[in-house]
Amino acid sequence: MMQAWGVTLLRLTVGVVFVAHGVPKLFGPMWGGTSPEDTVALFALVGLQPAPLLAVTVGIVELGGGIALFIGAFTRLMSALLAVIMAVAIWKVHWPYGFFLNWSLEPGVGHGFEYSLILLVALFCLMLTGPSVLSFDGYAGKSAKSAQGRSRRD
Repeated sequence: MMQAWGVTLLRLTVGVVFVAHGVPKLFGPMWGGTSPEDTVALFALVGLQPAPLLAVTVGIVELGGGIALFIGAFTRLMSALLAVIMAVAIWKVHWPYGFFLNWSLEPGVGHGFEYSLILLVALFCLMLTGPSVLSFDGYAGKSAKSAQGRSRRD
């Protein structure tokens, strides 16, 4: 039973992280972070084109996928979509800066891929395990099973 709660805690946390990264990409730096314009400029700089369309798409997937993970809806699908985003972020943005984050905030030096790698692996864990307890997916699965059981008795 404790393993189920561990997966749930992972799902809730990863969901919140992606919501926090999706909101500024779409609506601006409400809580800090980048603006939509900054995201478009970064995407263009690393060669992701068409940058405006991709920036909006990534923002929508991060925000919507984060909310879906938080409530445990379409967990495996959302984890897969978000994993693609993280893999591209590692490849196009963070790889040139090595493994570690730029903790000293040295100007002109970006962050390495360690944080993105942790998120990528967390998403793979959710793809493999599913949403666990306290989830829409779990509730929907139980409802479908009980309806199936009732139809067999009828």
